[in-house]
Amino acid sequence: QVQLVESGGGWVQAGGSLRLSCAASGRSFSNYAMGWFRQAPGKEREFVATIRWSDGSTAYADSVKGRFTISRDNAEKTVYLQLNSLKVEDTAVYHCAAGPAYYSFPNYATPNKYTYWGQGTQVTISS
Repeated sequence: QVQLVESGGGWVQAGGSLRLSCAASGRSFSNYAMGWFRQAPGKEREFVATIRWSDGSTAYADSVKGRFTISRDNAEKTVYLQLNSLKVEDTAVYHCAAGPAYYSFPNYATPNKYTYWGQGTQVTISS
């Protein structure tokens, strides 16, 4: 059974940093793309970043480029999202997602192109 478990969320002031983790289990993810999405109250789920597990290729939403960094640890089967220079508008529930790379990575910004989802971790930024 595939599981994606996010952690690392919390409350920080604007300008601060957080590191989110997504622990993946239940299958091999070597041919998968892993994505981070976020959803604020009353808004649609929004793409944040993605990484292709096999070669580490990445893509980011324009709104987070230069501030957020996605990475993976093969041995730990964990994907990280480093959040720096946080803004109030980054407040949301952050979800980890996984899907076959041939399918998900070319369509990385589309939530329904991912197969598995975690429950999410809350990130709250105060001014």
